[in-house]
Amino acid sequence: MTGFIGAGNMANAIIKGMVSSGAQEGKDIAVYDIHPEKREKAAADYGVNAMSSLEELVSECSEIVVAIKPYGFEKLLGGLDSLLKERDPLIISIAAGKTIDTISSYLSYEPALVRVMPNINATIGASMSAYCANGRVSAEQKAFVAKLCSSIGEAVELDEKFFSAFGVIGGAAPAFAYMFIDELARGGVKIGMNKQVALKVAAQTVLGSAKMIAESGEHPYALVDKVCSPGGTTVEGVAALNENGFANAVMQAVTAAYEKDLKLSGK
Repeated sequence: MTGFIGAGNMANAIIKGMVSSGAQEGKDIAVYDIHPEKREKAAADYGVNAMSSLEELVSECSEIVVAIKPYGFEKLLGGLDSLLKERDPLIISIAAGKTIDTISSYLSYEPALVRVMPNINATIGASMSAYCANGRVSAEQKAFVAKLCSSIGEAVELDEKFFSAFGVIGGAAPAFAYMFIDELARGGVKIGMNKQVALKVAAQTVLGSAKMIAESGEHPYALVDKVCSPGGTTVEGVAALNENGFANAVMQAVTAAYEKDLKLSGK
């Protein structure tokens, strides 16, 4: 059985993905949250088992997804140390900023531990997630994690040293993309289009463009060149983006977010 400690938005997104994709049946998933109404809602929504205590969950589960706020990790794991050591489940952390070494330091033994970083789009099954594992994780356990991540979108295994970079490109960048889509729509409004129509057009256009890059194998700028006819409207818009610092603004946003992540993680 797979257990979830915490029943917030991300835990629910993963549970929904696992159940709806057929990766795991609800009866093989257990949930505990300090708020009884949250675990009962998860049970009602997905057919999972609502556990009455952390100890009950740990005793029943071979994989445990810890889906709580980072500040609660040390107290949680410390309080469960002896039971976790006895049961030795695979521990999967989705906490931002908590490294494998940091999480391991909260326990008196070296657990089989995986760190997973999903993004907000997991709530619609379209996350880009990264994961890394310590040396105690078996090939079978790693395959389980890959299946879990695939149930909420796409996933890539990364060396943990790249997690700060991934946190920007995979975690923060959705906000940048949302901003770009909204500004496209606002531009549409400026030239006379209804906002809701403009937003639908902009979102679908960006979605299709992302799919084109992912599936065609072509370099993004080769695709830019394909759309830009000599002396046409598109190349005029591309020139305006360049003249107004579009590329530099994106680069600066990535760098600023990355530097903030390093500062928060004490690197």
